[in-house]
Amino acid sequence: MKLNSIGLETDKSQIISKELNLLLANFQRYYQNLRGIHWNIKGKRFFDLHLKFEELYTDANLKVDMIAERILTLGGVPLHTFEDYIESASVPVGKNITKDDDAIRLIVDSLKELLTIERGILNASDEANDEGTNSMMSDFITEQEKTVWMMKAWLAEEI
Repeated sequence: MKLNSIGLETDKSQIISKELNLLLANFQRYYQNLRGIHWNIKGKRFFDLHLKFEELYTDANLKVDMIAERILTLGGVPLHTFEDYIESASVPVGKNITKDDDAIRLIVDSLKELLTIERGILNASDEANDEGTNSMMSDFITEQEKTVWMMKAWLAEEI
């Protein structure tokens, strides 16, 4: 068993890096969706939603950097081209969304996909004793579950 410079099994770290790259691609699409709805939202809720979407895309941008840096810490290379993101991402694409309900629905659907990926990474990082990735995924999941709850409440839908 070969260990990397942070004391984790190299093979397991490579697997986690690949999964984190999948998350990175999806976060990049999520980020771009948030920018799009921030720019294009219309209606009576414009001011509130415009600010909320900015808050969300700022947070997503920070998470993109955290994910890429974790990939590097594990010895991997983060995806960094739009081509890579397009090929790898499964988060839905939001194009020309101007209505509040559609924008919020896109966020909920995107977070559902991100949460699924993050839970898979959480399981893999737990098996690899990778506390750094495990902690990051736990934090992401906790925040995103709360955001889903709030968005569903805004939509007047049950979780």
